[in-house]
Amino acid sequence: MPLIAVCAAWAVFWGSWSALLPAIKLELDISAGDLGVALTAVPVGALPAMALTGRLARGRERPALMVTTTAFAISVAGIGLVGSPWQLAAALLFVGAASGALDIALNLATGRVERETGRRLFQAVHAAFPIAVIAAAPATGLARSLGYGVGTVLVAVAVIVAATSLSLLSLPMGGLAAESSSQTGKRGLWGLAAVLGTLAACVLIIENSVEQWSVLLLEEHRGATPLVSSAAPAVYMAALTAGRIVVQALPRVPLRVMYLVAGAGGGAGIAVAGLGWSVPISMVGFAVTGLALGPLVPALLSRSAADDPSGTLVWGVSTISYTGFVVSPLLVAGLSGWLGLPAALAALGLLGLPLVIRFALERS
Repeated sequence: MPLIAVCAAWAVFWGSWSALLPAIKLELDISAGDLGVALTAVPVGALPAMALTGRLARGRERPALMVTTTAFAISVAGIGLVGSPWQLAAALLFVGAASGALDIALNLATGRVERETGRRLFQAVHAAFPIAVIAAAPATGLARSLGYGVGTVLVAVAVIVAATSLSLLSLPMGGLAAESSSQTGKRGLWGLAAVLGTLAACVLIIENSVEQWSVLLLEEHRGATPLVSSAAPAVYMAALTAGRIVVQALPRVPLRVMYLVAGAGGGAGIAVAGLGWSVPISMVGFAVTGLALGPLVPALLSRSAADDPSGTLVWGVSTISYTGFVVSPLLVAGLSGWLGLPAALAALGLLGLPLVIRFALERS
C-alpha cells in the first residue's frame, strides 16, 4: 500500500536521526547546547508548513503527497552537506517544514482514500511509523559501526524516501476536488478541530516524553544499564504498534471507548512508569501506556476524515495536535526541576483526564 510505504519511509529518517545525533555532534564539534538550539528549528519549520499545506493540498491530495515526499527526501540529503551549527539549523528548518507538510498531506490522502474506498486505513498507516523507527535506529547504529559516515547514511535514507514517492502513482484516488464548506460551517469545523486536536496533543505530549526521557529515567533513577534503559522507547513503540494493529483487526471500535481506554489506561500507565520502583515495573508502565494510547490519534483522524470531506477537520486536528511535540520537552523539563523526573513523568498521567471527560460527554 503506497500510503503505508510513505509513512514507513518518513519514519526511517526519524529512527535513523536519533542514532546519528552523536556522530553529527562529533563531526561538527559542537556542544550539546548548540545541538539543542539547532534541533528547535524542526518545530519552527513544521508548524507554518503544516498550516500552508492544509490550505493548498485539499482536493489535490495525491500530487501534494508526492511533492512533499520528494521535498522531504531532498531535505534529508541536505543535512549531509552542513559544516557548522548555523548550517545545521538551516537544514533542520527545511527538514521540519518538509516533514510537517508531509504529515498533513499524508493524513489528508489517507482520509480521502478511506472515504472513497470505505476501507479503514489510518491505524495501519500510522502503525508503520513506530515499526520503521524501531528498525531504523539499530540499522543506523550498525551502519555507523561498519564505518559508514553521516552523509552516506542520509543519502541512503533520502533514496528510500524518494523511491516511495513513485509508488503514489498507483494510489487509487478520484479526481474530484474536496467539498467546500460555508463560513459558518468552517468556524464550526475549526472549533471541533481545536477540541479534537487538543485531545490528540495530550496523547502526543506523553508519547514524546517517553521517547525523550524514558532512557534517562531508567538509567539515572532505576539503576539500569545503558543497554537495558535504551530498550524503553522500543518497548513503548512496540506496544503502541500492537494497539493499532489490534484495533485495525477488530470490528470498528467506537471512538468513545478509545477515549476511556486511552485516558484511563494511558494515564495510569505513565504514572506507573514514573513512580514504579524497579526497571520491570517501569517497563510494564511504558508498555501499557503505548498499548492504550496508540490507537487514539489515528482514530481521531479517521473520524475527522469521515465527518468532513473538505479535509479542513483533518488539517486542523493534525496541526493543533503537533503542538504536543512542541510543548512536551519544556513541560517535562519544567516539572522535573520542580518535582524530579520520576514524579514529572507520573504527573503526565493527569493528561488522561480530558480524554476520560470526553468519554463521559461523547454520545456515540
